[in-house]
Amino acid sequence: MMAKLEAEAEENDVVILHACAHNPTGIDPTRDQWKALAQLFQRKKLFAFFDSAYQGFATGDVDVDAWAPRHFQKVLFQSTSSAQPQGICIAQSFSKNFGLYGERVGALHLVVPAATPLAGSLSQLSRLTRAEISNPPSFGSKIVEMILTQPELRGLWEQDLKTMATRIKRMRALLRQEIEKKQGPGDWGHLESQIGMFSFTGLSREQTRALKSREFT
Repeated sequence: MMAKLEAEAEENDVVILHACAHNPTGIDPTRDQWKALAQLFQRKKLFAFFDSAYQGFATGDVDVDAWAPRHFQKVLFQSTSSAQPQGICIAQSFSKNFGLYGERVGALHLVVPAATPLAGSLSQLSRLTRAEISNPPSFGSKIVEMILTQPELRGLWEQDLKTMATRIKRMRALLRQEIEKKQGPGDWGHLESQIGMFSFTGLSREQTRALKSREFT
């Protein structure tokens, strides 16, 4: 990925990144890799667009899962470099971590350089919203607001996220154990080293097709 961006990315290019619990591979960059990416974005003047759909489902800690976009903001906007940062956008979904899939609720966070008029950015976003959906639904957003602004409810929500993240890790461990118990060929350690709900299995195309066509009981 780094080599691809280094060779082909141009100034002002928008690059989509998953904040945590990568879909579909389950493979997140390490913190050192995130740091290297942030430096590359700063040097090449790239625009970071984070997709944050699973905050809390990776580690069970919403702050840990938000580390990557926060680090990018720190590097791009608080550095001593004279280069003007391009900005950061975070598209956040609350469908999964609030159990509101049917409400289509989320948030768009936009961090812009000081030289960029905030009113102009808000005006453009308002025009896009008006043209595409007119007005966003309010029911789901009011639920999220209530939970996040009431300490007791927020504490319960954060505990639920820890429970879910722990269960996901447990399911990964059990799947690995069952495959190894049945002497599935190969190394299945990646099922536990990956994170979140998704996994790159390492199966070949032929193996995947065989699984799709076979009936299991």
